[in-house]
Amino acid sequence: MQPSTPKTKIAILGGGISGMATAHRLSSIVDAEITLIESSDRLGGMGTYFEREGKFIDCFYHCQMPSDEPLLQMIDDVGFTDELVWKPTRMGFIADGDRYPFNTAIDLLRFKPLKFIQRIRFGAVSLFLRKLVFGKDLENTRVRDWLAPLYSEKIWEKMLVPLFGAKFGAAAADLPGRYIWERMGREKNTAVRGYPKQGLKSLIDRIEESLSERGVEILKSSTVTALRQADDRGIVVVGKEREPVRYDYVVSTLAPPVLRQISEPSLLDGFNLNDIPYQGVVNALFFLKKPLDSFYWNPVVNCGTEFDGVVEMTELVDPEIYGGYHGVYTMKYCSRDSELFGEDDALIASRWASQLCELYPDLNLTTDDIADVKIFKAPFVEPLYPLGYADLKPKVNVKGSPLFLATSAQVYPKITAWNSSTGFAFEVAEDVALAVRGLEIEKKIDSAVAAPVTNTEW
Repeated sequence: MQPSTPKTKIAILGGGISGMATAHRLSSIVDAEITLIESSDRLGGMGTYFEREGKFIDCFYHCQMPSDEPLLQMIDDVGFTDELVWKPTRMGFIADGDRYPFNTAIDLLRFKPLKFIQRIRFGAVSLFLRKLVFGKDLENTRVRDWLAPLYSEKIWEKMLVPLFGAKFGAAAADLPGRYIWERMGREKNTAVRGYPKQGLKSLIDRIEESLSERGVEILKSSTVTALRQADDRGIVVVGKEREPVRYDYVVSTLAPPVLRQISEPSLLDGFNLNDIPYQGVVNALFFLKKPLDSFYWNPVVNCGTEFDGVVEMTELVDPEIYGGYHGVYTMKYCSRDSELFGEDDALIASRWASQLCELYPDLNLTTDDIADVKIFKAPFVEPLYPLGYADLKPKVNVKGSPLFLATSAQVYPKITAWNSSTGFAFEVAEDVALAVRGLEIEKKIDSAVAAPVTNTEW
């Protein structure tokens, strides 16, 4: 009787949406020992949360879109679909201290920050943009060089720079046009959005529960300090809280700058792990005693604020999620090395509270109407892609390597979001599964060759 072949061991580094999605797909297509390793005390990554007065509340704003097929597929797989609430939302625009609806052609015609002829041009170009893009090499064209000639320099400066800057910071104009094109296809002024009835934590908990049911080992508060090439084949994962463990394969969802810090250089050979700068974010969550207006999302332009946008989450969800308050997020995308990112949270909270009140003078919003302010920061939100990035992004795997990458630096040209990260993680999981099956065949052959001959009859 031949000895049984030991199961393949797979480690997934990072318990954000990419790590959870990779573990989810792998656990359904391979019979392996899968370990999900997360340095914090919870899964979720940018979907992290905090507790306030018995409520678990998102640190950063999130929503689902009806077109989020991979994410909605995973949500359905774990039996959570009925827990989503869908609701139509609208967009506003705050410019020069005034607030405007920004959803219909009539709204555009009444948008005073642009002259009348500029409003007409903005609408016409936007309407025919899909035809105007025909034949354009957007992969190697800066956003500014693509859109400014179409819309005009004045519209570019007044409207588009603030719109894109609210999402991508000061580097928005230099991003490849292809990336902005993908975002335009997903986000619309008027849209139906979804969100879990009991908050994002309830979804994360359900995914974690499902992974455990599938046999995935989940290690939280487990910091990986080094990745080393094993003597035979595989990778040794070294951590602060436990002994080094050898895995046949490792899937890293860590941001490339973090992965470089912990990896032996030889492990990264051939992966094209370029030093792409990352955008971070400073995010303020306000608990308001009164609502602001009827708009989910508002870019903020030329209003003297440090933040570039206002998201009123309670236009989408029940205020009960925020303990009966109206939850409003403001944000500034910036480098983790910036002065703002390093500033004391209390100072930011005080200053931004005053700025928010100044934006809504007609509501008589005062700091007395702000029950609380929480500041959250994330250093690795989105890569700042250079031109031609499709040919520069890191590889998923190098032939023969036990390392696979499923990072936010690889979802391009799709936008960096939970849905695109989930879809990409599914693809990486399929690649890992192919490697696992190949390794299992090798193990069976080696086991058969090494097994003693017990039948001597010829």
